[in-house]
Amino acid sequence: MGPSVGAAPGRILLPCVYRVGKDFAVTYRTDPMAAPTLGALLQRRDLALRAVTEIPRLKRDVELRWVHSSDLADPGPFLDEGVALLTTGTQLGDADADAYVDRLVGRGVAALGFGTEVIRAGVPDDLLAACERTGLPLFEVPYRTPFLQVVRAHAEAIASHGFARRSWALAAQRAVSLAALRADPLPAAIGELARQIGSWTGLFDPAGSLSIARPSPLPAAVAKELSAAAAQMLERGVRAADTVSCAGRTFTLQTLGRGGHLRGALAVEAEGLDQEARGVVTTVVAMAGFALERAAELTRGQAALRAGVLRGIRAGDLTLGHDVAAAAWGRLPSEPVRASVVSSASDELLAYLEVRAEHAPGSVFFAPTAADETVVLTSEGADPLTPVWTRFGAAVGISRPCGYDDLDRAIDEARAARPDDGVAEFAPGAADLFHSPGADQAAAARALLAPLRRHDARSGTTLLADVDTWLAHDAAIDRAAAALGIHRHTMRTRIAQASTLLGRDLSTFEGRATLWAALRAARA
Repeated sequence: MGPSVGAAPGRILLPCVYRVGKDFAVTYRTDPMAAPTLGALLQRRDLALRAVTEIPRLKRDVELRWVHSSDLADPGPFLDEGVALLTTGTQLGDADADAYVDRLVGRGVAALGFGTEVIRAGVPDDLLAACERTGLPLFEVPYRTPFLQVVRAHAEAIASHGFARRSWALAAQRAVSLAALRADPLPAAIGELARQIGSWTGLFDPAGSLSIARPSPLPAAVAKELSAAAAQMLERGVRAADTVSCAGRTFTLQTLGRGGHLRGALAVEAEGLDQEARGVVTTVVAMAGFALERAAELTRGQAALRAGVLRGIRAGDLTLGHDVAAAAWGRLPSEPVRASVVSSASDELLAYLEVRAEHAPGSVFFAPTAADETVVLTSEGADPLTPVWTRFGAAVGISRPCGYDDLDRAIDEARAARPDDGVAEFAPGAADLFHSPGADQAAAARALLAPLRRHDARSGTTLLADVDTWLAHDAAIDRAAAALGIHRHTMRTRIAQASTLLGRDLSTFEGRATLWAALRAARA
């Protein structure tokens, strides 16, 4: 005998044989994977229950938590929500049936079963009218069916359901474990979890981006809202679980990894998972956490390689840097680039940057340094590094655009610009030149003198040396011209040209003092 086709969507009715005396009766029960419902109880032919009021499918399919019998006028204080109450009507008498039913509905009773031929020959009309008015499902329990038999039948259904769920959980955990042994363990485990619980499942990386989605991608609007919720949860940096609603769909989110060392988040489209389903999800959470921890170890190895590439670039071996980057990560960001110096080189930060670099190949390169900081190179137009501060509390200084041959200058600028907290871009000022010798002063000097260096390199002139000689002779044109062996008009022309390139009035004391400080810092 095959399954019934009259089952609710997503629920199959299976044929069951019950023994009634010397005879056998065939009835149908729902799949034991589904929680026992009022509809399943009414469909048991051995109980001969009969629906008196029209019971909509929604109320038939709601989980029935228990069946209880009572003839009290107000049994509400002794009942839980979601139970079916059985009564013979002894308490009704001349009592108001409307008030009685209202009390049951107010307590959250799921259905009322009336035992006929015990006190009353049938279901009282006023009770039927009250149940129809309130929508409380009413069914008849015939005289030949003891209340205890109804209670026991439902208790057995609950026990059967519990056993089925536990058996399913063990089988599901085994299936997920076997999936994790495949060549692509994490996607396979996520896919198996989605199949076992019959719900969409996804994995978010530390940056809050959806990296794995099973069985299919989400609509753009839903994915955007869910990613924002995951990113917000990960930014807090503590282990957490939450239920969120995105574009009318409900998801359960759970972080992966240790507090302060979160590796991502797992999302399941489900609300109110039972204990067994939560156990299977917990298994995947543990596996994913372990897999992501191993990935973090790989990230640390990648970071060491990145640090070597950065040292090579700064030493002038740009070809080797490009070759290694092309083989390992795609390519280096194209010039001009901005150098950022981040006041951290934690595993969590490196994992986040690894994800960013993976999602935008060729636009981001990063490497930790020996000073427990991270240098990040980004091409023009790349996403800002603000999340590095908001999520990891690491301050960020950003240089002006530069080429790889001028990377040392850019890194100095980024260090000079880095604030105590937050994100700041380098903007050199004259005051920086009068600090005690250090990275701030050197970066400001390089920035101020850069126009003269570029002009000299491009035109074959010696403007930088000329203004240095001029200042060494107390800004006297004649003396400086004599020292250089050129005409005083030529000297004056060169000073005017330098003034234009620098954007400073070198006829003023402030302009000359600033240039003198820059040259002094450059020599130091």
